[in-house]
Amino acid sequence: MNKNIQFAKHQQEFYNVLSQRVNQYFKTNNISRYANAEMIIKTSFMMLLFLVPYSIALSGVVASYWGYLGLCFVMGLGVAGIGLSIMHDANHGAYSSKPWVNHLMSYTLNFVGGNSFNWKIQHNVLHHTYTNIYDVDEDISPRGTLRMSPDSPWHPLHRFQHIYAWFLYGLMTFVWIVAKDFFRLVRYQKDGLVKKQKANPVVEWIILLITKAVYFSYIIVLPALLLPFTIWQILLGFFVMHYVSGFILAVVFQPAHVLEGTAFFMPDSNGNLENTWAVHQLHTTTNYAHRNRILSWYVGGLNFQVEHHLFPNICHVHYRNLSSIVRATAEEFGHPYKMKETFRSAIAAHARLLYQLGQSKTVPVPSAYAVA
Repeated sequence: MNKNIQFAKHQQEFYNVLSQRVNQYFKTNNISRYANAEMIIKTSFMMLLFLVPYSIALSGVVASYWGYLGLCFVMGLGVAGIGLSIMHDANHGAYSSKPWVNHLMSYTLNFVGGNSFNWKIQHNVLHHTYTNIYDVDEDISPRGTLRMSPDSPWHPLHRFQHIYAWFLYGLMTFVWIVAKDFFRLVRYQKDGLVKKQKANPVVEWIILLITKAVYFSYIIVLPALLLPFTIWQILLGFFVMHYVSGFILAVVFQPAHVLEGTAFFMPDSNGNLENTWAVHQLHTTTNYAHRNRILSWYVGGLNFQVEHHLFPNICHVHYRNLSSIVRATAEEFGHPYKMKETFRSAIAAHARLLYQLGQSKTVPVPSAYAVA
């Protein structure tokens, strides 16, 4: 990983003007940039979407194993909902103006098996800063099985990735929870990223191990002790839950960055990029399904990915209203504002790019310096 990547210092006027306009929006309407009543209701709903089927399953009321798997499926919807609508805002410091509230709510990720500290480094530091830069943005840098950037090495297996990628997407949270969290903390410590966060590695390891132990105890051990199913049946339910949540999270995030029309950047030999950070986000990020309020509600407003990348510290409940400000300002300064009208068209564009990236080592996608 290149630790000396530098964004351009010019073009700063765009983000300065945009920030002023966004701040003025909140001031004029006399509203907070953090969570509102809608967000509190959504938080309760998503937690219950996970806890209610879990409680029903544990009670033994549902005697059928197929019924148990159905409850695990619904729990998967809850896990994804918690990730998209609660912990995501909290880990960005966007849930509340009170740091302790954000810290507390960020642990909803640990509650469903993940690790808040690792996620902040992987997502906030690497993805949000270095979006679509291969080997730095981990979201587009999977090893071996998938090629999500034209700068990633090509292997013959990638010819079929547009077919098998969808099956691998469901493994995302499962792999995170049982393996990646441990490997990532080791790597982040080795790369000095833990130190940069001013964190104590011993404390973070203790938190990781304790929260994992608690999670596996209540999600696997307790059901195995109380329910009339074999351990393998319990483990299958656990897998179903995470396959559902992993697939949902993948198909929400991938069409925002890895699709036809987005740019993939690489720094020059000195580590320099042509654009400022804000303009970089406009080139590498795409919105979708603006009019689909149900989808937008469930995915935590992350179909407004442009607004989120430019203002990650603003709660997602405001993104819809901010989108007109962002779009008008981008167009005023001659910058792209990328958007797909529907979720289906975004998924299709993602599938087409997967196919293109898999067929050849060289793919005609927008370069670091092209305006799509």
